[in-house]
Formats: sequence, C-alpha cells, structure tokens
Amino acid sequence: MYAVVEINGKQYKAEKGKTLKVDLIAAEPNTKMEIDKVLLVSGDTLSVGAPYVSGAKVSATVESHGKDKKIIVFKYIPKKDYRRKHGHRQPYSLIKIDDIKV
Repeated sequence: MYAVVEINGKQYKAEKGKTLKVDLIAAEPNTKMEIDKVLLVSGDTLSVGAPYVSGAKVSATVESHGKDKKIIVFKYIPKKDYRRKHGHRQPYSLIKIDDIKV
C-alpha cells in the first residue's frame, strides 16, 4: 500500500515504514504529524482525488533535520572577465511514514 502526498508544494510517494527526505518542515524532531493532502491511495483499490482524496490521512514522525550536499553555481561570460562562484546547501527534514489511513 502506498500513497502520493503533497508536502510543501512537492509530491512524494509514501509507503508505510519508509523514510522520506523532504524540504524543511517547521517541526521539532520526534514529533508526530498528519498529512491530509493525499493525492492518491493505492491498496486493494486505487483512489484518486480531485485534487485530494477525502478522508485519507498519512501519519508520520519527524526524525531529524539537516543540509544536503553543496551545489556549486558558477556563472561566467567568456572574454569579459566575469566570474561568479556561489554555493548552496538545501535544508531538509527526514520523516518516517507510520501509517496510511483511508
């Protein structure tokens, strides 16, 4: 059984017991949360929402927060002596899916 959920404007495939790496969530580690923006639930039957499945919820636990690997953004214009180097580390949250309720 799996569900497609929307967290912070992005869609993720959630399965029971799996850990998801999502954009940073404003919650302390080891707190429970419920996600009610469920777009699709697949089990015995397939339920597709318009836009969300009514009555479906996914319960999860925030495990930890962190920063991803550094991504280098390098801009340059040839023959013009223009070079800009910039790094970025995207913050993320690890959440563990506890249960999918239909």
